[in-house]
Amino acid sequence: MFPLLSSLIFFPLVGALLILFLPKKNESLMKWVALAATGAVLVLSILLLTQFNYHNVQMQFVENAVWIPQINAWYFLGVDGLSVALVFLTALLGFIACVASWGIAQRVKEYFVLYLLLMTGMTGTFIALDLFLFYIFWEVVLIPMYFLIGIWGGPRREYAAIKFFLYTLAGSVLMLVAILVTYFTANPHTLNMVELAKVAPAFDFHLQVVLFLAFFVAFAIKVPVFPFHTWLPDAHVEAPTPISVLLAGVLLKMGGYGFFRICFPFFKDAAHYFALPLAVLGVIGIVYGACVAMAQTDFKKMIAYSSVSHMGFVMLGLASLSATGFNGALLEMFNHGVITGGMFLLVGVLYDRAHTRELSQFGGLSANLPVYAFFLTICSLASLGLPGLSGFVGELLSLVGGFGAFPRLTIVATFGLIITAGYFLYMLQRVLLGPLNLNCAKYSDMNGREIFTLVPLVVITVVVGIFPNTVLKFQAAAIQALVSSF
Repeated sequence: MFPLLSSLIFFPLVGALLILFLPKKNESLMKWVALAATGAVLVLSILLLTQFNYHNVQMQFVENAVWIPQINAWYFLGVDGLSVALVFLTALLGFIACVASWGIAQRVKEYFVLYLLLMTGMTGTFIALDLFLFYIFWEVVLIPMYFLIGIWGGPRREYAAIKFFLYTLAGSVLMLVAILVTYFTANPHTLNMVELAKVAPAFDFHLQVVLFLAFFVAFAIKVPVFPFHTWLPDAHVEAPTPISVLLAGVLLKMGGYGFFRICFPFFKDAAHYFALPLAVLGVIGIVYGACVAMAQTDFKKMIAYSSVSHMGFVMLGLASLSATGFNGALLEMFNHGVITGGMFLLVGVLYDRAHTRELSQFGGLSANLPVYAFFLTICSLASLGLPGLSGFVGELLSLVGGFGAFPRLTIVATFGLIITAGYFLYMLQRVLLGPLNLNCAKYSDMNGREIFTLVPLVVITVVVGIFPNTVLKFQAAAIQALVSSF
C-alpha cells in the first residue's frame, strides 16, 4: 500500500535536501522545487480527504513499524476525524505561503530549506500517534521557526525569535517530563497514544491532575491561552508575511490539537476537574484579546491579538465537554486558520506597497484598490463572525456548547463578539473608506500571484459558512466517540 502519510510528512524534507544541493545562485529553481514539494503535499492531502471514511472512528491510513524497541517507541502514523482537516489545512496554507514567499530575496536557499523543514514538523505533529514521535515533530517545528523569524523578520526580530523560542521550549520541557511519567505509569509501558487513551484514564486522580497541568502549559503556550499569549504579538509583528500565515494558521492549532488528542482523552477526571478554570481562561482570552486588538494602531498586531480572542472560543468549546462545544472548537480551529491566514496575506500586500502597517497611514483605498478592498472586506466580515461566512459557525457552536455548561461565562463571552465587530469595522473604515490618503494614490492593486493566494481561502470561507457540514462531517463521529467516553 502507498505510504500516504509518510509521503505527506517527508516530501517537504526531500525538497529541502534537493535545495541544499542546488547552486546558491540558482534561486529561481530553489523556489520551484519548494513549490513542487508543497504542491505535492497539497495534492496528497486532497487525496487523503477523498479517501477518508468519516463514518469510521478508528485510525485510518495507519503506518506502524518498530522504531526504538528498547523503549517500545514505534513509527506509528494515522489520522482520524480529529486530525484529517488539520492535515489538509497545513498542506493548503503551506502551499499558499510558499507562493507568497516568491518575493524573498535574502538568503533564498536557507529560507526554503528551513521552510520545508517547518512543513515536515507541522504535518508530522498532526499525524504521529506515538508520544515520542509526536514530541520529535513538535520540537522540529521550533528550530526553523526561530530562524525564519530571527533572520527574515522585522527590526526587532531577534527579540521576537528568542521570546518565541524560550516560551515554547519551557512548555516542551514540561511536556517531555509528562511524557516520561505517563510512559512509566502505564502498565505495560507504552507510548502508543491509542493505547494510552484506554489506559491513562485509570491513573490516580492526583497524578492525572499533575500530568494534565504539565501538558496544559505546553499546549496553552502554543494556542496561546491567556496569560501565556505575550510571545504571539511580537512574533507576528516581526515575522515575514508567509511565516505569519503559518504561525497563525497552523502553529496555534498544534496546541488546540494537543488538548483533543492528549489532555482530554488521557486524563478525563482531570478534564472534568479543570473544566471551569479552562472556561474562565477562554472567556478572558475572548474579551481581553478583543479589547487589546481594538486599541492597536499596527494592522498586523491587531490581527495577532484577534487570534488570542478567537482561540478563546476554542478553549470555551473544549471546556464545555459536550459534542456541540467540541465540534465548535475543532471547526473554529480550521476556520481561524483559513480566515486569519488570509488576513495576514492582506496585511502583507499592503505592507509591500506602503512599507508601514500603521492604520493611520491609510484611507480611501477602496477607490483605487477595488480588488484588495473586496478580499479585505470578505476576510474581515468572516473574522468578526458574520452569518453566512465560516467564522460564524465555529463560534456559534462553541457558544452553544459553552452555554450548556457555563451560561453566565458564555454571556460574558458574547461581549467579545460585539467588540470584535467594532474593531474590524473600525479598521475597514480607516483603511478602505473616507477620502483617499494622498500617500496611497500611487499604490497598485493586487497582482495575479497575490490574488492566487487569496482565492482558495475566500472560497473555503464562503463554502464552509453556507455548508458547514463540508468540514463537520469529517470530525463529527470522532468527536462523538470522544465525548461518549466521558
